[in-house]
Amino acid sequence: MNKHRVRRLFGALACICLVFFLTWFFTEFVGQRTEVEGMSMSPTLQDKENLILDKISYRFRDPKRYEIVVFPPKYKENTYYIKRVIGLPGETVEIWKGEVYIDGQRLPGDDSYGKIEDPGLAAEPFLLGEDEYFVLGDNRNDSIDSREPEVGAVRREDILGRAVFRVWPLTEFGFLSRKRG
Repeated sequence: MNKHRVRRLFGALACICLVFFLTWFFTEFVGQRTEVEGMSMSPTLQDKENLILDKISYRFRDPKRYEIVVFPPKYKENTYYIKRVIGLPGETVEIWKGEVYIDGQRLPGDDSYGKIEDPGLAAEPFLLGEDEYFVLGDNRNDSIDSREPEVGAVRREDILGRAVFRVWPLTEFGFLSRKRG
């Protein structure tokens, strides 16, 4: 083998290694594809839709109310939930007469989701810690979310990222808005 071929071979191997490294870096720190399973976020998101998660924003800022986040539940392995942030750290969340209240004030603009039949853990005032979030599915009466003991308050460190872009189906291709409407 001559020097030219060896150099080309090493160049190709370096290129392949660089592609693998960049792919790993992107999915670990920047963005990741995820698939919606179930109807808990309907009508905003549908079963089998494919989304891109932004994993970098939350390295520089905290989640905001109404953003759609992805996190693993406490007691299930290899499972991820996708829900909307409703309660922020330090707030008290309560569901009373089918409506969400934050620190004693009805959550504005929450009417479009319909009345909540089962308030679960939020039947009583639910105080969030300094790094905890209260999340709900948009399909409020068919969602396992912070109202359930198996989910409860979601810790900041457990949030993988926020859903920002829908890639499938192509008819729905585009950015997700922060608030449904």
